[in-house]
Amino acid sequence: MLYAIGDLHLSFGTDKPMDVFGPAWENYVERIREGFSLLKPDDVTVLCGDLSWGMSLESAAEDFRFVDSLPGRKYILKGNHDYWWSTARKMHEMFEQQGITTIDVLQNNCFFYGEKALCGTRGWFYEEETHGDAHDKKIMARELIRLELSLKAAGDAEEKICFLHYPPLYGSYMCRDIIALLKAYGVRRVYYGHIHGYGFRLAKTGLIDGIEYNMVSADYLGFRPKAIL
Repeated sequence: MLYAIGDLHLSFGTDKPMDVFGPAWENYVERIREGFSLLKPDDVTVLCGDLSWGMSLESAAEDFRFVDSLPGRKYILKGNHDYWWSTARKMHEMFEQQGITTIDVLQNNCFFYGEKALCGTRGWFYEEETHGDAHDKKIMARELIRLELSLKAAGDAEEKICFLHYPPLYGSYMCRDIIALLKAYGVRRVYYGHIHGYGFRLAKTGLIDGIEYNMVSADYLGFRPKAIL
């Protein structure tokens, strides 16, 4: 089966446990382990960003080993708190050095699950203090390039399923550039994370203008990966 979940916010190598954010995050590592326990070795999970609080690949290594120990294969994409994120080459080198065999990187590429293509990138929206200044626009342009590279890599796949960290829709906000790209490539399903706690009330889910939106933040899912296929 195919699953998705985001925002594990692991911190084995750093002192930043998420349970300080209230009851929703109590014992979250064990709840993640329990949530994944239902998966089988041939299952696939897309992790939609914010995997580790580590500031470097080295400080995130123990978090990766934990993810590697969970059942099934995992494809990871970047979140806004993944400060450890590096080039795909350096990440693959680290995985090899650490004996990590079940994790691969979703960036500028796609993976196939049967006839369906798994595409994605971090995405972006103007939630920060800058509210769309030159810095934001530069990041958005780069994310659009990465998303289109991923969608192009899917070729004539039976279906292109898109995974993002940032939601393309949130409250009254709409990321028109990303949504236009999704429509241009015929994407009908999107999975995203990033939103937590009080923000759930503004999250957009369900079928909206031809695209089905699904929020998969770990605390929203009760730390159980969401089954897609």
